[in-house]
Amino acid sequence: MNINKVYYLLLIFVFAFQTTFSQNKYEVTKTDKEWKSQLNELSYLVLRKAYTERPYTGKYDDFYEKGTYHCAGCDEPLYKSDHKYNSYCGWPSFDREISDKLEYDVDYKLGYPRTEIKCKKCGGHLGHVFNDGPKETTGIRHCVNSVALVFKKT
Repeated sequence: MNINKVYYLLLIFVFAFQTTFSQNKYEVTKTDKEWKSQLNELSYLVLRKAYTERPYTGKYDDFYEKGTYHCAGCDEPLYKSDHKYNSYCGWPSFDREISDKLEYDVDYKLGYPRTEIKCKKCGGHLGHVFNDGPKETTGIRHCVNSVALVFKKT
C-alpha cells in the first residue's frame, strides 16, 4: 500500500472519530430550522456549521468598549473586555475566557489538529485557541468570530 493511500485512510479515520465522539449534550438545544430563524445567515454558518468569517470584517475586531461578550446563540457570557487585546490577526482576540463557559474540541478540518472553542451551553462554534498570545498574561490567544458574539456594555 503506498503512502498516499495510508494518509487518506488516516484522514478518513480522524474525521470519523471526531464526528463520532464530539456529539455532546447541551443545555440549549434547537432544531436546525430554529437556529436558522434565530440567527442571521453568517452567524448561523459560523455557530452551527463551524464556518469562519473573513478576517478584518467583524464588528468586534477593532472594538474596545468595556463590557462582556456573550454567545450570539444562547446569550451565555463568555469573555470580559478586560481580556481582549489586538493580536492583529483580523478577529477579536482574548487571552482568557470567563471560567467554565467554554468547551474545547479538536478540529481537523484543515488537515492538522487545532483546538476549537465552543460555547459550553449551546455548542456554538466560536473559533480556535492558539499558543501565541501575550506572554505577560496567559500566552493564549482565543481567536473568535465576531458574528458568534454579542457585546453588552457594563
